[in-house]
Order: sequence, then structure tokens, then C-alpha cells
Amino acid sequence: MQTVGTFEFESVAEARDAYESVGPAAQTVVREVAKVMEFDREEYDERVTGEVVETARDALFASLLRVSVGSREEYDEWRESYDGEVTEVGHERVDNVVWHAGPENGAVAATFQNEEDAAVATLRRQAFGRLYRDRL
Repeated sequence: MQTVGTFEFESVAEARDAYESVGPAAQTVVREVAKVMEFDREEYDERVTGEVVETARDALFASLLRVSVGSREEYDEWRESYDGEVTEVGHERVDNVVWHAGPENGAVAATFQNEEDAAVATLRRQAFGRLYRDRL
């Protein structure tokens, strides 16, 4: 089993602090991308809305979530010791699982056979949507 990523939280307050902390980075990323796309001031003001920056912040936060990647057996062992609700997507007969436990006893998991990077990215989006979006 291995873990990838940075953010792991004991509380919603910790998650909220981390979410707020990536706001300036999201603004910088959006500004630099707009610059490379050669937006003039008028186009920038028209197209780069608060929603655009918020979406960048959501994606940046999600991409930094710490997730565990392991075999079905490793996941099952973790699951036996985890005392919260887990939402699992995918097929139960697949060899590998990626999972993330959020604050307040909620976790998400996704099965995969070969495409680990895709599974990790998918799981992070699901974790953000199911465990964090409404709380942040």
C-alpha cells in the first residue's frame, strides 16, 4: 500500500483552513493561464469570474488530497478497522482500490484494475464532491 498527496484532515475546520490557503494559488494559476492565452484586460475581466477562480481552487484542493492506493486485500483490512461510512464505486472483483477518509467518519473508495493515475484523479474529485464541497 502507498499514499499519495498532501492533505489529510482530522476536522472540517482543518479542511476549511487548507481550502482557504489554496485560494491565492488558484488566483495566480488562473491569472497566468489567462496571460498565456493572451487575454487582454477586457477579455480577462469578462471571462475570469469568481466562479472560474473558485473552480480552480476546488480542483487544486482536490488534487492535493492524500489518498491510499492498495490491493483489494489491503483495502479490506483498512475497511475492517475504519469506523465510518464508506461510499465505494466500481466493481467489487477488481484487484486494486484507492480510498480517502475525510473528517467526521466519511470516506470514499474507487476500484481499478490498471489505470492508477486515473483512479486517483477520479477518487479525489469524488472525495471533494462527497466529503468537502458542502462543508467548505
